[in-house]
Amino acid sequence: MTKNNILTILGVPIKLGESKEVNFDVANLHTSSPVNVPVIIERSKKPGPTVLFTAGIHGDEVNGVEIVRQLIAKGINKPRCGTTICIPVINIFGFINLKREFPDGRDLNRVFPGSPNGSLASRVAHKLIRDIVPHADYIMDFHTGGSGRFNAPQIRIIKGNRSLNSLAKVFGAPFVLYSKNLNKSFRNTCYKLQKPMLLFEGGKSFHIDDVVTNSGVNGAKRVLHDLGMLSSKFKVSSPKKDCVFIDESKWQRANYSGMFKPSIAISSKVLKGDVIGNITDPYGKFNHFVKAQNTGYIINVNESPIVYQGDALFHITTKLKR
Repeated sequence: MTKNNILTILGVPIKLGESKEVNFDVANLHTSSPVNVPVIIERSKKPGPTVLFTAGIHGDEVNGVEIVRQLIAKGINKPRCGTTICIPVINIFGFINLKREFPDGRDLNRVFPGSPNGSLASRVAHKLIRDIVPHADYIMDFHTGGSGRFNAPQIRIIKGNRSLNSLAKVFGAPFVLYSKNLNKSFRNTCYKLQKPMLLFEGGKSFHIDDVVTNSGVNGAKRVLHDLGMLSSKFKVSSPKKDCVFIDESKWQRANYSGMFKPSIAISSKVLKGDVIGNITDPYGKFNHFVKAQNTGYIINVNESPIVYQGDALFHITTKLKR
C-alpha cells in the first residue's frame, strides 16, 4: 500500500529516500529455527516506478541468486528515482537443502497464485502475490537452466505483447525466446495481474557462470536506465550484438547411448549437417558424430558426460522473428 508517498510492505512503512530490509517469513524449519527471507527495499527521494527483482524460485538455481546479489552488493538497486524491491532467494527452503523443490516436494513455479491454507509452497506463492507483487510496476525474475543443461542467456516472454517486446530489447540478452505462459507459474499469474515481467534464463543449476551473470546484471542496468532509475555513477553499455528473437526451436536428441561431448559453443550459429558433438562407448570401439539436424542457433547444451538414447542434447532455433 502507498499512502502519502509512504510504501508499506509486510507491515513495514518505507518513506521516500529510505532503505529497509523486511522479513518475508512463512514458516520455521522443522527444528523450530526461524527462517529469514530478506526483502531489500531501496527508495529514492524522487517518486518513480517500482521494479521488483526476484530469484531463487527454484532452490538449485544459484546463478539467478548471484545476479540479484550483485545488484544489491554493487548498489545498482539504489534508484535515482522510484523504488526497487529485491528478493534474492524466494525458495529459501530449497536453497538451504540444495533442492529445486520445496520440502513438500512441490515446484513453487507450478502453484501460483497459491493459497493461504495450502501446502508450504502454495503459502509462499500466496504471500508473494498478495504482499509484494501489487507494489511492482515491472518485474524481472531470474532463473537458471536445469541440471546438466546449460542455457544461453535469454529472456522469455509471450508472443504478441509490444510492451514486453520493447522491454526485452532494452534488456539486451543475446536471445529472446517466445514461450507460452505456463499454467500456475509466477509469470502467468503476474501476466493476469497486468504486471509486465521479463523472465531471464541462463546457465545451469548448481553453477555460477560469469558470462551469464554479467548478461543478467547488465540487462537489469539497461532496463533501470531506460526507466530513468539507474544512478548516474553506473555506465550502461549497449549489447555487443542485436538480440535474436526466436519464434520456434526444438531439441535434438541422442540416437545412441554412450559418453557425450559437445564440440560447439553455446550461442553459436550452426548449419544443417555441421558436426556439433560426438557419442562414444567406454571401450574405444564406437564413435558417433552428432550432426545438426537444422540450421539455427544453439541455445541450450546438455553438459552431462553420459547420455541415453532419446536424451535431449541441443536446443536449436528453427524459426526466427522477421
